[in-house]
Amino acid sequence: MEKTDLKKKYRQFYNPSSITPAIVDIPEFQYLMIDGIGMDFGDETSQDAIQALFGVAFKIKFLSKKERGIDYVVMPLEGLWWAEDMNDFINGNRDKWCWTYMIMQPEFVASDLMRAAIEEVKKSKTNKALERLRLEGYQEGISAQIMHIGPFAEEHPNIMKVHQFIEDNQGTLEDKRRKHHEIYLSDFRKTAPEKMKTILRQPFQYKGYCRN
Repeated sequence: MEKTDLKKKYRQFYNPSSITPAIVDIPEFQYLMIDGIGMDFGDETSQDAIQALFGVAFKIKFLSKKERGIDYVVMPLEGLWWAEDMNDFINGNRDKWCWTYMIMQPEFVASDLMRAAIEEVKKSKTNKALERLRLEGYQEGISAQIMHIGPFAEEHPNIMKVHQFIEDNQGTLEDKRRKHHEIYLSDFRKTAPEKMKTILRQPFQYKGYCRN
């Protein structure tokens, strides 16, 4: 049975340079999603959310293989980050940061399959976050991205590099809907901080041009 790997299929979105930002146009993909607030991967809310996401994502994969004969690689954890007051985001007031954690799903995955997977996970795990999961499409469109290698605490210079790159290319970040996006290619529970790989992505619009 052939196993599909969406990271390889969409390599241009998942293998950016770690030196120079690049512009990409991200089409709509669908994701298993869950929302929360506060930047701390170690707190109970984040842990429950991440465990719920991966538990259901792997169960969807299992059901797909068992019932439909379709196998694929489970995609990495991703996070959208923003704050109601952008100053809180810029100044690092992490307790006020909002987030959406998510895992990309293959096109054939539908809500009924997600619900079946959630019920299967509930049989072996008690996790209130399971009730907050949803399957939803998300389209970023024009974005700039770079690969960050190292701990999360050292992302800021690369984030600023991406923002400057956007400015240099006649872009603007004024639209609050355009959320900072991180893709965690490394398992941060097992990988040494200095070796972690995280894609930093920022959607933007060109000045004087409104993208639908």
